[in-house]
Amino acid sequence: MHDRADSREVDLDLPVEPQPTTPDHPDLSIPEVGHTLAAISVRATATADLVEILVRLRTAGAEVVTVNSFPATKGEPGVTRVFDIELRDLDAAAAAAIARDVPGVHEADARPTLGQIFGKRVIVIGGGAQVSQVTLGAVTESDRHNLRGERISVDTIALVGEHNIASAVRAVADLPRAHILVLAGSIMGGEITRAVRELKATGIPVISLNMVGSVVDVVDLVVSDPVQAGTMAVMAIADTARFTLGRQRGRRL
Repeated sequence: MHDRADSREVDLDLPVEPQPTTPDHPDLSIPEVGHTLAAISVRATATADLVEILVRLRTAGAEVVTVNSFPATKGEPGVTRVFDIELRDLDAAAAAAIARDVPGVHEADARPTLGQIFGKRVIVIGGGAQVSQVTLGAVTESDRHNLRGERISVDTIALVGEHNIASAVRAVADLPRAHILVLAGSIMGGEITRAVRELKATGIPVISLNMVGSVVDVVDLVVSDPVQAGTMAVMAIADTARFTLGRQRGRRL
């Protein structure tokens, strides 16, 4: 039987249709809910004044959220730096137009925010072997939801030591787009437990593996299987899932 896919002709010379600068899905940053978020990429020469760019944006009513600066790599004549600026309460097209008027700016374009591109973040902290298994479940489950329009990404770090892990747990509150934390280890307590209480007070839920130590007494959910823990973490924050963490709070599975 002749395969229709094999007979399909592809014209490689056809122009590629440009991707939209702003995805249909919303920015999923926390705690920026309720504000119009936007981002611009500014390619500039050595004479461009970053402070002037920021002042002009602020004068136009924008609140600058993040600024990243790094060397230009495309080889444009005279362009030495790239500024990625995320802001709120100002349209991206208007912000780009303002930046273009600053002396030394070669080009300024609107781009999707990181919240639109990467969406909600699952953070996994703990020992290497457990982290890898939790990540397996989280990545597999996030792929299932992302195919249906979600944007969920998974970030991990394997750490050793009570104070190192406690510091990482506290820092989750300041991570953009962090929506849930999974603690993957064999023993956690003491300073880590205090850090978990502080993190939960900011509104970020915490799931942990069933382990030795007092941390299991303060998290929202304890799951014995690390793969299942990663799966439940994604389901808890996905809009396309029917799993409510609040109904499971305090349980051990």
